[in-house]
Amino acid sequence: MTRQKAEQLLRRGVDSVGARFRSGQWEAIDALVNQSRRVLVVERTGWGKSMVYFLATRILRDRGRGPSLIISPLLALMRNQVTAAGRIGLRAETINSTNEERWEAIESSLRSGGIDLLLISPERLSNQRFSEKVVSALGGRVGMVVIDEAHCISDWGHDFRPDYRRLVSVLKRMPANMPVLGTTATANDRVIDDVKQQLGDILIQRGGLTRKSLELQAIILPDQASRMAWLAEHIPGLVGTGIVYVLTKRDARAIARWLNSKEINARAYYSGVKDEAFENSDDYRQHLEGLLLENRIKVLVATTALGMGYDKPDVGFVIHYQAPGSVVAYYQQVGRAGRALSSAAGVLLSGEEDADIIEYFRESAFPEEDLVHRLLDFLRMHSGATVSEIEQELNLRRGQISKVLKFLSVENPSPVVKVEGRWHRTAVRFKFDQGRIQRLVQQREVEWNEIQDYIHTSSCRMAFLQRALNDPNVSDCKRCDNCLGRPLIGLEYGGRQLVLEVREFLQRLEFSIEPRKRIPPDALPGYGFQGNLPRGLRASEGKVLSRWADSGWGAVVKEGKSMSYFDDELVDAMVKMINERWRPTPYPRWVTCIPSARNPDLVRSFAKRLAAKLDLRFLDVLAATGKRDPQKLQENSFHQCRNLDEAFIITGPVPSAPAFLIDDIVDSRWTFTIAAALLRQAGSGEIYPLALTSTANSG
Repeated sequence: MTRQKAEQLLRRGVDSVGARFRSGQWEAIDALVNQSRRVLVVERTGWGKSMVYFLATRILRDRGRGPSLIISPLLALMRNQVTAAGRIGLRAETINSTNEERWEAIESSLRSGGIDLLLISPERLSNQRFSEKVVSALGGRVGMVVIDEAHCISDWGHDFRPDYRRLVSVLKRMPANMPVLGTTATANDRVIDDVKQQLGDILIQRGGLTRKSLELQAIILPDQASRMAWLAEHIPGLVGTGIVYVLTKRDARAIARWLNSKEINARAYYSGVKDEAFENSDDYRQHLEGLLLENRIKVLVATTALGMGYDKPDVGFVIHYQAPGSVVAYYQQVGRAGRALSSAAGVLLSGEEDADIIEYFRESAFPEEDLVHRLLDFLRMHSGATVSEIEQELNLRRGQISKVLKFLSVENPSPVVKVEGRWHRTAVRFKFDQGRIQRLVQQREVEWNEIQDYIHTSSCRMAFLQRALNDPNVSDCKRCDNCLGRPLIGLEYGGRQLVLEVREFLQRLEFSIEPRKRIPPDALPGYGFQGNLPRGLRASEGKVLSRWADSGWGAVVKEGKSMSYFDDELVDAMVKMINERWRPTPYPRWVTCIPSARNPDLVRSFAKRLAAKLDLRFLDVLAATGKRDPQKLQENSFHQCRNLDEAFIITGPVPSAPAFLIDDIVDSRWTFTIAAALLRQAGSGEIYPLALTSTANSG
C-alpha cells in the first residue's frame, strides 16, 4: 500500500477532497501494514491517532487479515470510536458491561468475519468467559492489536491501570509478526522506556506537544469559598462551553449545585453518577457527554472519569478547581480544550485541601502487605472462596478485597485464579515487592512537587509542560499569563458578599441517608433479622447535615466532637435544615437518639436541645448493652451488622408516631438501620435518621 492510496482512503473517511496526512500519520500506518512492526505513537490530543488505526485496519482487512482488537479504558472512548469507525466504512462493535445481552450476537459476527474492529476494556481480559470464547477463538486471526492510552501499561504512567498488565500475556499468545499499535498523548521518557521494556522491540514515533490555542494561567486563592466565588464570577464571561475538573465526586456534586444556584447551567459527572430518568449510570453519563457536546450546558463539573477519550473539539475552557497529582495528568486533562479553536483557556486553581486529597490517593493506591498475605493465607487454607466468604472471614471491605485480588491476579504467572466465581490459590510463589511500591509512591511525591513548581513558576507554562513530558521541541508559547506578564482572566472573586454566599451555601449542603434494606446472611442471629427487611421495619430516608471536617458545618462538628459538646449553632442549623429545606412528611412527633456507652451525654444532650427547639418530646427509649467493639473497626457489612447484634435494647414505651433518630456520625448506616428496626418492631411510626456529619467515603 502506497501513501497515495492510503491518502485516498483518508479523504473518503473524512469526506474531504483536500485532506492530507499530518506529519507522522503515514509513517505509523506504513510501519504497521507494510512492516508488521510494533509502534508507540506519542502525539497530542486531536492529532489523529485513531485515524492511524482506522486506516491501518481498513488496509489489513482489504488484504484478508483478521479484525483489529482495540483495548480502550473508557466506555465514552469506546462509544466515540464505534461511531467514528462507521464513518469510514468499518464495522465496529464493543463488548462491555452495558451490552451483555448482545455478547453472543457480537461473538457470532466476529467468528463469521462480520466485524472489522472489536473494542474492549482491559478489565474484560480478566473475564474467564471472554478469554475462552473470544480471545481463544480469535487466536491467530487477529489482524492488529491496538492499545489505546498506552501509558496505562506503565507503573510510572499518571493513570496506571493494573488490568493493562494482562496485555503482555495476551500479546504472547498472538503471532510474532502481528502489528501492534500503542497510542497516548501523555508519556514522558520514563513511561516510554517502561512500555518499551514490556512490549519488546517497538518503534517510537513522537511528535511535538505544544497546543498553540491554549492560553494557560495558574491562580492561588486563599480557600475553598474563594475558589467557588471565582468560578461564579468568571465562568459566565468565558467563551463557549467547558469543563471544571475536581478531585472527588463530592466536589463534583457541590460545585455543580453551586454554579446552578448562580444560574450557570452545570452538571456533575463522575463514575457512578445517577439520575432517576435513566436506567443506569452509563446511560446517564452518555447523556451528560451529549449535553456538553451539543453545547446545551455551560459546564460539566467532572472527575477524571471525563479524561481520556472524550472527543469535543470546541471545548472553550478547562478549569481545575484543585491541582491534579502530576503535571502529566494536568496536561492530559487541560489538553481537552481548544482542539479546533484559535484560543481556549486552561486555568489551574489551587486549594488548601489539594495536598491531603492527593496524599490519600497516593497512599491508598496499593494494598498493604499484611492484607495481601492474609488473603493468600486464607485462600491457601480453603478450596476456593467467593468475595462474600472472604468478607465474613477476614473483616475486610469489599473494595480492599477487590484491590488485593486485582493486584495479585495481574501478576504473570499469578498466585490466584478465579474459576466459576470462586478465587483459588495457585502453586505460584509470591513475594511482595515492597521496594517497587515504595519507589512508585516516592515518584508520585516527586510528581506532586512538580505540579507545585508549575503553579509557582514565573517562566512559560507551556514550556514547563513540554519539559515535564520530555518534548524535544521546547519553546515559549507567548500566550500564557507568565509570557504576557498579566492575568488572562481576572483574579478577583466577587468580593466579600459573594464569598459569604458561598459559605452559606456550603452550610446548606446536607444530603440524604438512604435506608439499608437487606441484612447480610447470618449477621444478626440475636435479633433474628434476616434477608430483606420488611418495609414496616425499615428506616425512612434521613438527612446528614455535613461531611466530616468540611468547609460547611463539618469543621464545627469536628470541634464539638473533640470538646464533647455540640454547640447550639449546630442545633439551630439542624432546625433550619429540617423546617426550611427538608420538611419530612409525615412530620415527626417525638425525638430519640442512638445511645453510647463511651460518651452517653454527647448525643443525648444535642438531641434534647434539638427536640426543645422543634417543640417535640424527647424520649430516651434506646439503651446500649455494652456488648460491642468500636464500630469503626468493622470493615464490611457482615462485621458491621454482627458487631451490632444485641447491642441495643428498648427500655420504655415507644409511641406509635413518627420520630427523629439522632446520632452524631454516620458511616455504614447499619447503626441507624438496626436501631430503627428495633423501634419499628416496638410499635413506632416512621423513623427518620438524622446525623450531624458523615465519615463515609463517597469520593
